[in-house]
Amino acid sequence: MIHTFSADSFQSHCDLLAKKDKHLRGIIKKHGYPPMWTRKQGFETLILTILEQQVSLASAFAAYKKLKSRIGVVTPAKILAMSNEELRECYFTRQKQLYAKELATAIVTKQLQLKKFPEMTDEDVRTQLTAIKGIGNWTTDVYLMHALQRTDLFPLGDIALVNSLKETKQLHPHVTKDEMLTIAEPWRPYRTIAAMILWHAYIKKRNIKIEA
Repeated sequence: MIHTFSADSFQSHCDLLAKKDKHLRGIIKKHGYPPMWTRKQGFETLILTILEQQVSLASAFAAYKKLKSRIGVVTPAKILAMSNEELRECYFTRQKQLYAKELATAIVTKQLQLKKFPEMTDEDVRTQLTAIKGIGNWTTDVYLMHALQRTDLFPLGDIALVNSLKETKQLHPHVTKDEMLTIAEPWRPYRTIAAMILWHAYIKKRNIKIEA
């Protein structure tokens, strides 16, 4: 079964979670509803997500803007036509140069067909994406959440989400992933929306400005 959220359903999902969990309710009461963070489906979004791996959102977006200013619409053919030096000038590390080209090659050879993803289950999407070098569970989670708008992802590979959960629930600094998943279990099948509420708290607490 494929479950997605939309602008029409997002706030009602937030309200449902607020009824279930006093801490999520407190975040919404203090900061309002979180933005419905979504991205376009497709190759360009995956490239941006690769750039976001293990760096700040600001530095990733700077690299993305540099790439866009250089080649315009980001397509597999354009990435494959760039030299490693040209990618380095757009702030791609050596690893991310390889990841971007591996992804582009998978799409050009039709190993990966992104247009089919909306009809595929979360796990089938995960199997296909994580078969590509440089795309792991975090990148897959982000794509499922923001591009495919699936309702039940909880990416514990995301440091901001983990820290916000620890702060909100006043957890022990060394709480395990299994313990955090147990805490998130009652939020099924809307853990994506719970994650967005927690990100919202993290961003507001630190007064972080998010570029789009």
